[in-house]
Amino acid sequence: MDLPQKRKRISHELTNSQPSNREATPSTSTNGQAGGFVEGSIIRITMRNFLTYDHSEVFPGPKLNMIVGANGTGKSSIVCAICLGLAGKTSVLGRGDKVGLYVKRGCSKGSVEIELYRASGNLIITREIQVENNQSTWMLNKKHASQKSVEEAVKELHIQVGNLCQFLPQEKVGEFAKMSKIELLEATEKSVGPPEMYEFHCELKTFRTKERELENVCKEKANFLEKARQRNERNKLDVERYYMKKRHLDRIQMLEKKKPWVEYETARKEMEGVKKEREEMKRKLKSLKEAQEPLVRKILSVDSQLQPIETQMKELTASVREATQKCKQKHDQLEYRNKEVEDIRQDLSLKQEEEADRQKRIGHTQLMIKDLQKELQNMGTMEDVTPQIEAVNAELKSIQDEKAKLESEMLDLRRDKDEAFGESRRLQNRLRSLEDMMKVKEDKLRGRFRDTYTALMWLRNNRDRFEGNVYEPMMLVINVRDARHAKYIESHIPLNDLRAFVFQRQEDMEKFMTEVRDTQRLRVNTVIAPTESFSRRPPSRPLDTLKRYGFFSYLRELFDAPEEVMSYLCHQYKVNDVPIGTEKTKNMIEMVIREVQLRMIYTAEEKYTVKKSNYSSNVVSSNSALRPSQFLTSTIDPEERRQLQEQLRAAEGQVQSIDKRMAAIREQQGKLDRRDNELRATKKKLSELKGKKRQLEQKISTKQDSLRQMEQNEINLEAIEEETNAKIAAVNKKKVAIMEEYLSHMQVKARLSMEKVYLALQSAGLSAEKTKLETDCRDSSAELKRAEVAYTKLDQTKNSLLATCKNLMSRAIQICNMTPGETAVPEELHAAFSQLPDTLDEIDAMLNEEKTRAECFTGLSDAVVDEYNRREQEIKNMEKELDDKTNALTTYRRNIAEAKERWLNPLKQLVDQINERFSDFFRSMQCAGEVDLHSENEEEYDKYGIRIRVKFRSSTQLHELTPHHQSGGERSVSTMLYLMALQELNRCPFRVVDEINQGMDPVNERRVFDIVVRTACGVNTSQYFFITPKLLQNLTYAEQMTILCVHNGPYMLPPHKWSEKNFIRRAKRKQTH
Repeated sequence: MDLPQKRKRISHELTNSQPSNREATPSTSTNGQAGGFVEGSIIRITMRNFLTYDHSEVFPGPKLNMIVGANGTGKSSIVCAICLGLAGKTSVLGRGDKVGLYVKRGCSKGSVEIELYRASGNLIITREIQVENNQSTWMLNKKHASQKSVEEAVKELHIQVGNLCQFLPQEKVGEFAKMSKIELLEATEKSVGPPEMYEFHCELKTFRTKERELENVCKEKANFLEKARQRNERNKLDVERYYMKKRHLDRIQMLEKKKPWVEYETARKEMEGVKKEREEMKRKLKSLKEAQEPLVRKILSVDSQLQPIETQMKELTASVREATQKCKQKHDQLEYRNKEVEDIRQDLSLKQEEEADRQKRIGHTQLMIKDLQKELQNMGTMEDVTPQIEAVNAELKSIQDEKAKLESEMLDLRRDKDEAFGESRRLQNRLRSLEDMMKVKEDKLRGRFRDTYTALMWLRNNRDRFEGNVYEPMMLVINVRDARHAKYIESHIPLNDLRAFVFQRQEDMEKFMTEVRDTQRLRVNTVIAPTESFSRRPPSRPLDTLKRYGFFSYLRELFDAPEEVMSYLCHQYKVNDVPIGTEKTKNMIEMVIREVQLRMIYTAEEKYTVKKSNYSSNVVSSNSALRPSQFLTSTIDPEERRQLQEQLRAAEGQVQSIDKRMAAIREQQGKLDRRDNELRATKKKLSELKGKKRQLEQKISTKQDSLRQMEQNEINLEAIEEETNAKIAAVNKKKVAIMEEYLSHMQVKARLSMEKVYLALQSAGLSAEKTKLETDCRDSSAELKRAEVAYTKLDQTKNSLLATCKNLMSRAIQICNMTPGETAVPEELHAAFSQLPDTLDEIDAMLNEEKTRAECFTGLSDAVVDEYNRREQEIKNMEKELDDKTNALTTYRRNIAEAKERWLNPLKQLVDQINERFSDFFRSMQCAGEVDLHSENEEEYDKYGIRIRVKFRSSTQLHELTPHHQSGGERSVSTMLYLMALQELNRCPFRVVDEINQGMDPVNERRVFDIVVRTACGVNTSQYFFITPKLLQNLTYAEQMTILCVHNGPYMLPPHKWSEKNFIRRAKRKQTH
């Protein structure tokens, strides 16, 4: 690190309970200089028995203060002192929740004193912390004060240690990205906005809340008023309906009085009409009875003529039936004789066909005998085939012997193939069990890291999209040789790297992250293997030199991994240089740490980390117990897997060679089978030639015997034909006699049928006459019966109507309140009746209509009018209240518009300024970033927020800063640059940022450092504290910076022996050498 030539301020720290040589006073300049400080800047910090310090004073500069020191020296203790000394809460620090925990261990109390610059006189705030009761005592300028007065004094100087935009301790760095847009806006307003900006914002939110309340009140009152008006409007109709109902009821009463009179008059007129119809029906009944008597006498006369004719017709019908039966019998006899002649002729035809077939067979047999005799003559000239048959038999025997040998060899090959195939299946099952172990690893990955498993499935389906090697998560590709050693590997390699994908090429990793992180929103880790291979790099010392301490292996030798993965682990975690020991190592651990001088070692159950102080030669070690393995316990022996694969290939090769030999044998067997078939066919032909002559002689003898037998069976057709003709003549004589009898019976039947027809015609005429007379008689009887029924009905109707008229008259007199015996309608009702309908239907229709209308007016009473008047007065009162609330709402809206104008325009300008600086900072780093004011609804002031969007790669889009989308280094860069964008706006007197550069890569860390120096050391900036345990080499520094080096530990020099000049002189001397 370059040392500046000039320093404006020097850090003084006293430790190990050494008393201070200085006593700060509330002057305007603690060390003689006050230039550059702004109101509220920290001039001095004094700590006594606070965390790691016994007694220490820190004098920061007015601009950028770089607090540098090794881990554990007390840098963050200064941050805690600033927070607690300025009345901050312990929750801001994220360490202990009780203030007593910040007192140095072993002490009963501790104190923090902070001197703040103030133009009217510096302000000294002292806080003394009691461990016993966890209470604090406060003083302002050495005078006792309450915590509330201290908080007010701090607030007047615009100090907000609870605001992450002003005060960002180490434990809260990650929470900055977790802040919501609304929280970030409020923190920014408090930090760099005008004092009234946050007040206006709170006032707007309050106004908006009251506006919503007034809107709801006005809406409720308007709804209630509208409902009251509607209800009263309905009451107004009820009043009108009340009187309308009364008019309907009066009309109903009058209609009910008139109805009985109309009913009486209608019934009386109907009775008169019925009496006239009854008399007419009586006369018609008498004339019908007189006209029916002549028809009955004519019907009896026709019946006496029909009876003898019907008797004769029955007798003739029986005679015709008997003659028909005799004709049928003769006809059946003729059919039988015809069939008998046909059978005789059929027998003759069969004898003729049999004789013709015999002649044909004789001719055919004679031809066959001639052909066989000719063939037998030709056979006499052929040679003997016996020697040829014996030669064929000998060759067939040799072929059978060869086939038996091949079949035996085939059986041996099948047995060998079955054994090789069984061995192949055994090897496949063993390999499958090894693959199942890999499946167990994948299941663990899916259960614990779902996003990583999803990305793994995507990678397996898209490997062709990458140019270099891409390895699945390390926990899948690492194979521990012995499951007992898995705990060492999981303890040494962080879980984030165990689930990380390993890439050979940078462009492949960016392509992968763009897909799974940006597109699919998956949270995965990736690493890139070093370009130079470290996988075979030897350890710093041979293992043989360590075996006497109980070490049995280096960590690299306990597992197998692909080349690039092993190279990354050797480069990043030095697995090639981390020895693994036993219980023997633990028993002599002090000697091991002292003599071996390795940074990290493992015993049987513990992990030891060894560090050497940068300021002395002392060695500090820490140990931790090893946790049981979770992911790497499923081991797969690669050597076994390789041997199994080689054995499987050998077994499969043996099966293939056996298959080839079996195919050759089958081909040879096929050739032998074809030769065997050819020889057997030849033998068959020779055997057939040898026995053919003997067969021909036997056939000729058999055919000659058959010919003699056929010639002896000759048929005499002439005798048979004469016999057939004689039989047919005898049958024909019988047919002639039967035909004569048949004709005689047919003549009798014809004569009887004619007589029956004549009688039938006479009977039909008389029957028609009788039917006509009966029809006329029936019509006359039906009409007579109807007339009698009608007369009886009319008589009953007349009697019923007479009784009805009497009842109606009595009812009408009763309804109209008339005296008995009075039959005329009273004069007072006559005028009212004249206004009403005169027919009963019209009266019923009007009565139903009036009743229906009257029934519609339900629920009406005299109280309706009183209710109507009372509600009218209530409506007037509610209208006045609604007007008052509406005026108040208008006033609130006017106030909101004014407050919004005072708040929103300056806020937009402020955000634009922050965005301009933020974008410039990112642009200088060859990245992109922007800050904007975000709100989904302009009227919802509690939903306004500041949105930060960043882009670190040219191939991606701007993404909102979130705890998950960006990496830790990217979030740190974004947070730091946002705070730098606020720095020049300079409302808060100082800012504190603790170890924010830890997650940055060297390139971004250098860029951010340059921006911090350039911005924090500007003209119009306030005090800035930047705490870091390390710095890059060859950084650029400014004269306005103050470097505060924290030296703490048991070997530090006492303050009275420390000489800054001597330290700088020695440093320069080392640089020259």
